[in-house]
Amino acid sequence: MRLVFLGTGEIGLPVLESLLTSPRHEVLAVVTQPDKPVGRKQVLTAPAVKVRALAAGLPVLQPRKLREPASMAELAAYPADVFVVVAYGQMLPKAVLDLPRLACLNIHASLLPRHRGASPIQAAIREGDTESGLTIMWMDEGLDTGDILVQDRFNLAPEETGGSLHDRLAQLAPSTLEKALSLLEQGQAPKIPQEHTLSTHCRKLEREHGRLDWSRPATELERLIRAYQPWPGTFCLYPAGEKPLQLKVFRAGIVPWEGTPAAPGTTAVAGGRLVVACGEGALQLHQVQLEGRKPMPVADFLRGQGVPQDLRLL
Repeated sequence: MRLVFLGTGEIGLPVLESLLTSPRHEVLAVVTQPDKPVGRKQVLTAPAVKVRALAAGLPVLQPRKLREPASMAELAAYPADVFVVVAYGQMLPKAVLDLPRLACLNIHASLLPRHRGASPIQAAIREGDTESGLTIMWMDEGLDTGDILVQDRFNLAPEETGGSLHDRLAQLAPSTLEKALSLLEQGQAPKIPQEHTLSTHCRKLEREHGRLDWSRPATELERLIRAYQPWPGTFCLYPAGEKPLQLKVFRAGIVPWEGTPAAPGTTAVAGGRLVVACGEGALQLHQVQLEGRKPMPVADFLRGQGVPQDLRLL
């Protein structure tokens, strides 16, 4: 089949690689987001998808807005059977959805209709789901509302993080997509309507969404820390003179709060352990990073910082 690949996020790289090396399919072009400034020095950086496509000698389109007439005309020049879309970053207007001969297929990183939107990987862990997986759907003009073609699912591990789930889904995606393309080729691809009443929506994440609210139950915060690792990360504020410092939390575990009940955010320090009281229960912090320093195990942090008993993290 002749394909156009639309994607920007690294989760799409294994899919693109599998299509480039497949004897059954031909990738005509790759569409991705424009290069963006990255890091403190704001170095203009190309999406990894673009780098791989150029290495394969493929045409790369980087429209700022796909719905502009010039962009759509450029895309229409490729006689594709299917558009394969994964973490592209723009909504596709109907004029684009109608371009391929057979379908626009989206690879979505959740079991739709649960977790429609921009951050389904983090949402699955944050909300305490027991399973996750991939959905290949027929795209329509809505946000992840199209009919389902195929789904693959698996159980989430107790220690699952946003990063580990991202990688599991990325590795699963090529085989899930191949199932969908085979069914499409054979004329046997189903169109299973989503149960819209069961849908949930997850927003685009920003760094400030990782602020830890110690008044929440420890079970919620532990899931949040795992879900937002490595992005957008989680943090609180550490009182230090006139201006509190940011304290990033990379790993933590649920423990009971021992002794007299304390206000959320209160610390208990003993034997190289740092425990923080929550709205319900407590968290033992395992790996942290104080503003201006490197990430480190909590035992090393305690030796260097000298955290007092009953400090109140904000």
